Amino acid sequence: MKKFIVLLWSVVFVLGLQAQTDLSKNEVIKRLRQANSYFMNKWPDPGKTIVTNKERRANIWTRGVYYEGLMALYKLDQQKEYYDYAVEWGEKHDWKPVRGEVYTRHADNQNCGMTYIDLYRIDPQPERIDAIKKNIDSVINSGRYNDWTWIDAIQMAMPIYAKLGVTLKDTKYFDYMYKMYHHIKYKEGGHGLYNPADQLWWRDKDFIPPYKEPNGEDCYWSRGNGWVLAALALVLEELPDTDPHYQEYLSDFKSLAKALVPLQRADGFWNVSLHDPNHFGGKEASGTALFVYGMAWGVNHGILDKEEYLPVITKGWNALTKESLQPNGFLGYLQSTGKEPKDGQPVTVDKVPDFEDYGLGCFLLAGTEVFELAK
Repeated sequence: MKKFIVLLWSVVFVLGLQAQTDLSKNEVIKRLRQANSYFMNKWPDPGKTIVTNKERRANIWTRGVYYEGLMALYKLDQQKEYYDYAVEWGEKHDWKPVRGEVYTRHADNQNCGMTYIDLYRIDPQPERIDAIKKNIDSVINSGRYNDWTWIDAIQMAMPIYAKLGVTLKDTKYFDYMYKMYHHIKYKEGGHGLYNPADQLWWRDKDFIPPYKEPNGEDCYWSRGNGWVLAALALVLEELPDTDPHYQEYLSDFKSLAKALVPLQRADGFWNVSLHDPNHFGGKEASGTALFVYGMAWGVNHGILDKEEYLPVITKGWNALTKESLQPNGFLGYLQSTGKEPKDGQPVTVDKVPDFEDYGLGCFLLAGTEVFELAK
């Protein structure tokens, strides 16, 4: 009888958890495929240049973030077309940073290297990793570590150092990665872009006080803080826990996640301005997706408490799939490129952003971690 009662309570708990999360693997993968198919059908040629206000090669950071998401999707949904699409993208850009600039120092231009490394790990052809290794080696050899002057750069480049260090079994990449991180956290703009009082990050030195939002609060841009949370998750995924700075990254990840919880809107989204909901307030998908990704990753790795974070993750994912994701796979409520709340406004369900790729990348990252939660 006692065993029956225990079993009964276990069933009740599981059913209750399932109802609370409203998640199923089949539903999650369906939504990921739906969004990704929309994009791949719209961009059948991964080498085609991107034309907005000007023409750009198709391995700029916006597209690089998409391929981060695609590679995450490929890990759990190993469709050959995903892999071939990513390989063709690398080949058509000669496995080099943006515009073929092997020795660029700009984090945005290095971002594509993250996917190159992932593809090298699947099939270690030297050309896949040669240019990005030369690029990062040149940064290290220069002795300069103040390149990251805006928090987006943490996501655009920091995981590359971690991936190279693991792939090549060389801790010099971990060591220099921390020098870059230390500068942006503690030094950039005078005293760093991280505010320990609020446990959030200013986007760049332009937003350090005395700059204020209309309500008198500091300006914390949603997507910018999302980049940081995602980057820390990506780095912690790779970095050995014996690294001398592992605990600092872990602490920063947990603190940022905790600071974001009370800022979530009732509808599951986060506003573009985290501390001023009335300054261009409204639903926004990219920051929300990055927060869902980071928090779900944290729960999946036993870093964040499941009981505390699962309701937050679920609300965010439901907002993304039930309001942002449209029947044809288009993602609405996506803020265009920029650096602060006013950019790319208005953000609406039917407005096509200047680039659709990075928002999809964030969505795919989020969904692949939510998939792991939906057991």
